Parts: sequence; C-alpha cells; structure tokens
Amino acid sequence: MAKTKAPAKRGRKPAAKKPVESAVPAAVAKATNAVEKAVAAQSKQKERVTAAETKLKQAKVKAAGPKATAATKRSVATASNAVKTQKEKLSELTQKVAEAKKDLKIAELKARIEATAAKAEETVKSYAKTLADKAEADLEKALTKFATQWRSKRDKQDARKVKARTTAENKKVTTASKKVESSIKALEAKPAAKRGRPAKVSAPAKATAAPKKRGRPAKAATATKAGTTAAPKKRGRPAKAAAATKAATTAAPKKRGRPAKATTAKAAPKKAAAKKTAAAKPAAAAKKRGRPAKAATTAAKAPAKPAAPKAAPKKRGRPPKAAVSKPVAPAPAPAAEEKKDSSES
Repeated sequence: MAKTKAPAKRGRKPAAKKPVESAVPAAVAKATNAVEKAVAAQSKQKERVTAAETKLKQAKVKAAGPKATAATKRSVATASNAVKTQKEKLSELTQKVAEAKKDLKIAELKARIEATAAKAEETVKSYAKTLADKAEADLEKALTKFATQWRSKRDKQDARKVKARTTAENKKVTTASKKVESSIKALEAKPAAKRGRPAKVSAPAKATAAPKKRGRPAKAATATKAGTTAAPKKRGRPAKAAAATKAATTAAPKKRGRPAKATTAKAAPKKAAAKKTAAAKPAAAAKKRGRPAKAATTAAKAPAKPAAPKAAPKKRGRPPKAAVSKPVAPAPAPAAEEKKDSSES
C-alpha cells in the first residue's frame, strides 16, 4: 500500500535566517576554495602519475625478461604514453594551483585595502563624532561667555537709558508740581464760594438800572433836533435807526435788487426841494426787503449844505438794550432776598 501523505501544517512560516557575516571577505573565501579545489585535483593527478610510472616499470621488467613477447613490448610503449599524458595533466593542474594561489593573494591584498579603507572610514567617523562632541561643549562655553559679556554690556546700556528717562520724568514731575502748587495757591487766596444766588449789588440813586423785563428788549431811539421819539416795536428784524443831520435829510427808501447809483445835487433839484419840505417832521423810513440804496452825496459847488453822514452799518444779532430814563423801582428788602435764596438752594 502507498503511504498517505501527512497534511501540511498551517501557520506562520518560520523567519528566514540571516546570513552570519564572517570575518573573511567573500572574495578571499572564494579564492581560497578555488585554491583548495586546485590542490585536491593536483594531488589526485599526482597519484595517477605515480600509478602510470609503476605500470611502466612493470612493463619494462616484463619486456626485459626471457619470455618477452611483442605484446609485452607494446605494453611498455603504452605505459610510457600513459605516464607522459598524466604528467601533462599534472603540469596543467599545477599551473591552475599557482593561478589560484595568485588570485588568493590578490584577493587578500584587496581585502586588506578594503579593510584599511573601512578602518580609515571608521576612524574618520569616530574623529568626526569626537569633534562634534567637542564643538558642542565649546559652543556651550562660548555661549555662556558671550551671554555673560552681552548681559553686562546690555545692563550698562539699560542703566544709561534708565538714568536719562528718570531725568526726563523728574523734569515732568517738577513742571506738573509747579503747576499744581500755583493752582493750590490761587485756590487758597480765593475765598470759598457761598451756596445760593449772590446778593444783588445796589445801584446808586441817580443812575439806577431799569428792572429786567422778559422778552426782547425795546429798540434804541435816535435823537433829533425836534425831539427824541422811539420807533414802534414791530415783529421781525428791527428797522435801521434814522441818522440825524443838520439838513434833516431822510434815507432813501430801501428797494429790492442792486441799489441805484448816487446822484449829485445838480442832477436832482426836485429831490432836494422835497427834502427841504420834509425837514420839519423827520420820520423813520419804512423797512423794505433787499439791499439798501446808497446815500445821496451833495454837490461840490454847494458849501452851505454839507453831505449827510452815512447811516450806521447794520449788525447781525439782537440789538443792545436801550437806556431809558424811567423811575427806578425801589430795591427789595434784604430779608426777602434771603428767603428767595434759601428757597432756590
């Protein structure tokens, strides 16, 4: 019966064995094996040569005997040829052994060169590592020394900067202190303010201020030769004050648009006559919108009638209060003022 094959075992394959690195280089080992093979072949060939020589001696002995035959003599020649052939093979093997030994010597020299180069490379690596370690140590020392010197130098620079900054800040503090001290002195010299409304200053009997009234103040009245009359208060922008002149001339009515050019006394005799008739009762001209007309200038040939002065320029804003000579109300009693101040506080 045929033997049954055992089932294959399942599982992880065994790891391949790593080749052990030998101390002898591969080229040297190969050359050594070649030399050994050549020497073994040479040894065997020497044995064959020795056996052929022994046969040749025996054949010669037989051929030299009294019972020698032609076959015996031919065996001597055959044995001689065999010895010659074996010796030729032996010389070839001897040559191969010599070449193998030469190759072995060359491989050993090459291996020595490689070993020397590897040793030199290892020496260089070791030296480089030593230098690197030394460089790290020297660097640490140099950094420590540089850090010490740099910190010392930087501390001196910082000290100078701090000194300069301290001087500048002290100057600022001195200036600010002087300002504050002057403010303190001013406050100390000034009396403390009292709470409440201050008491009213009593005006002199002859020139007492008019009582304050609510609303817009009355317009100022212009003085003329006939008498002083105040213009009636009207809503809106106040009318311009009429200028009093020796000839009692009134300003031209205000017209819209660009004002007319000034005319001389000769060119307008009718207007001059009208001005003479209206001299007895001067009145304020009615206010009109637009730019006011220019004042008429008198002729140079009439010295008896000087030119009327121009009206005062118009000012924007609320006009000043008019000083009206009215009887002044008596000042309130101080007791009433104190009560009022206490109520307001």
